[in-house]
Amino acid sequence: MKKWVVRFLSLLVFTVLVLLIIGWFTPARVGWAALWAGVILTALTIWIKPLIHGLFQKMASRSAGQRTKIGEKVVQGVLVFLVALIVWVITVLLSSVSVGGWFWGYVLPPIIILIGWAIYDAVDDRVEAHAGALYDRATGKPGQSDAAGSASATGSLSASESAAARSELHDGLTEEQRRMLDELGKS
Repeated sequence: MKKWVVRFLSLLVFTVLVLLIIGWFTPARVGWAALWAGVILTALTIWIKPLIHGLFQKMASRSAGQRTKIGEKVVQGVLVFLVALIVWVITVLLSSVSVGGWFWGYVLPPIIILIGWAIYDAVDDRVEAHAGALYDRATGKPGQSDAAGSASATGSLSASESAAARSELHDGLTEEQRRMLDELGKS
């Protein structure tokens, strides 16, 4: 559950930012509708986008053998743009975002959304990790840091065990493996 909440909220913040950029650089009027449109666009991105892309991918794969490599790349690019266009149109229909003009309102925003998706894909692991840490701090639940647990566990080791553990870190061998290798070298 935490994973989905963190993913949804981090993508929502990023999506609202993308919608505001669309509102600034296109004649699409986003304004305060960016919040609701962000929720819609985030939900579509997480759950509907993979379904639509999979459907288009299946349809395009039927004739993939008849295309050259460049032709296949063009088809894949068109498919990704069509998915972004469908997601944008559904977002406009379900929110109070108003669009003016065909090119500036329906062609340019999906391109901005595609750029946003590419940027988010590049940074999503770091963003979701940071958002997960914020989520853990807000809910008061301990994170998945094993460092604190392992620090208390190493404090209970005896001096000889910790010396053996330190030497094991250097060569990756346990004390018993090291002794067996020494015996092999003597015989």
